[in-house]
Amino acid sequence: MKRFLILISLLSVILLSACSGKEASLADLYKGQSAQQIFHKAEVNLASGSYKSAVEQLEALDTLYPFSENEEQAQLDIIYAYFQAEDYASSAAAAARYIHLYPRSDRVDYAYYMKGMAHFTENRGFSARYFNIDFSQRDLASPKQAYDDFSDLIERFPDSQYVPNARSRMVYLRNLMANYELNIAQYYFKHDAYLAAINRADNILQHYQQSPAVVPALGIISESYYKLKLYELSDKTLQVLAINYPNSDVYKQIKKTRPEAPHS
Repeated sequence: MKRFLILISLLSVILLSACSGKEASLADLYKGQSAQQIFHKAEVNLASGSYKSAVEQLEALDTLYPFSENEEQAQLDIIYAYFQAEDYASSAAAAARYIHLYPRSDRVDYAYYMKGMAHFTENRGFSARYFNIDFSQRDLASPKQAYDDFSDLIERFPDSQYVPNARSRMVYLRNLMANYELNIAQYYFKHDAYLAAINRADNILQHYQQSPAVVPALGIISESYYKLKLYELSDKTLQVLAINYPNSDVYKQIKKTRPEAPHS
């Protein structure tokens, strides 16, 4: 326990030293420049797409002149600069900071939106741009947070200009999370863990009713009950498929492969 506390203390010292060193270097780099000069350079770099330079200047402005006349705009700018520099964690943190500092600003809806965008994009880096990746098979902490962020925006600012885009992204995220549950349900089914498969598939029905994953989820539930010899429950689930999705491949495949049983 004593060694653990010493290690924590050392890490804290290292982190504080790193932060102090960064602030000192920024102070040296922009020594003698006014808040207006630093802010103007940041704006020029934002306009030209030099986002990392803009981040540095906006951080310097915050360090050297935390109460400058352009402080609120600088806080908005750094959210965008971090995002464009692909530092999504810092972008989300900057958005949260703006929301805390300026909760009644007429531009705070932008911060809510960018907080969602940062979490939405966080797991979609280089590999997503150049390779075909199924994000429903990856960790969903960031997508879930993005969904909550967009939902928060819509609830608080239903008339915001960012709401339509946020809604469309929520549909994508809903389907993503439903497919995540479906992947797990399919895994359990393939490994004969039928009760676990039913539980995960039922979670799709409970929470993602508008998702395309509902159809295969019903199929897994029906097939799992059938494997467990709970034929009545299997048939009831199959009837739901027949009534609501009679032309689905899932329903057709089950009817084609399942033999007529004496119980039916």
